[in-house]
Amino acid sequence: MKLCRFQTKDSQPRVGLLTPNGRAVLDLGAAGITRLDTLLEARDLEKRVRRLAKADLPKHALTSVTLLAPVDQQEVWAVGVTYLRSKAARMEESDFSATAYDRVYDAPRPELFFKSQPEKAVGHGDTVGIRRDAKWNVPEPELTLVFNSRGQLVGFTVGNDMSSRDIEGENLLYLPQAKIYDRACALGPWIVVGVKEPAVRRWTIGVSIKRQGRVVFSGRTPIGRIKRRFNELRDYLFRSQTFPHGAVLLTGTGVVPGDDFTLRAGDEIAINVSGIGTLTNKVVVV
Repeated sequence: MKLCRFQTKDSQPRVGLLTPNGRAVLDLGAAGITRLDTLLEARDLEKRVRRLAKADLPKHALTSVTLLAPVDQQEVWAVGVTYLRSKAARMEESDFSATAYDRVYDAPRPELFFKSQPEKAVGHGDTVGIRRDAKWNVPEPELTLVFNSRGQLVGFTVGNDMSSRDIEGENLLYLPQAKIYDRACALGPWIVVGVKEPAVRRWTIGVSIKRQGRVVFSGRTPIGRIKRRFNELRDYLFRSQTFPHGAVLLTGTGVVPGDDFTLRAGDEIAINVSGIGTLTNKVVVV
């Protein structure tokens, strides 16, 4: 079951449910559902979504709508160094920071950082940004966990944690500048509900980057290689914090381009999670 936020040419953002064949979106506004984060608070979410799927609701062809980032007021956070490959890549960025990344991979406490305000996250088909003051920019394809305000893991989506590796590598204290800027986070195309962690860990995540129609980088890794359990990440995220509207958490990347690769304006990034779908964005300079 796939929930989304979408917009038609003449409408405000709406909440939708994909039909089983994936070709159309049911408009949940006709059922009184105007916000996705409110729906995710339902204590019987899976049953409610199944009932909505059987209801007589207005339908839009998927090709006729614009998909938006599937967040309303949820905060967007991220966790780093959860894959061994990510640990190695972060250590390669700078000798100055190498020991810190080495230690956090094995430490009980994960690396958590704020990524984006919900209104600054972009959706499928929108553009993602690379900083004009950075020289080494990469996408980071990540499984993204969706939590309601009670800390319940209610769904999964695809995330792109855009990063300026040269800025982060220069000094760890520059991490916010490397990670948080306009169009630095993409989410979508929708949220999958009704799936549990054991099944998700059998999925794979991959990325393909095209430049002028030619693939210049691609890679894929099993999601099961994420070192930390989802509940462990949730427990640290919600520790000493409250999220009145819920939160989404990008879980780190295991697919990293080589040191000789950097994104350019016009590149097209496609991130696929086998159990969810593909998030596609073009690159612009911000």
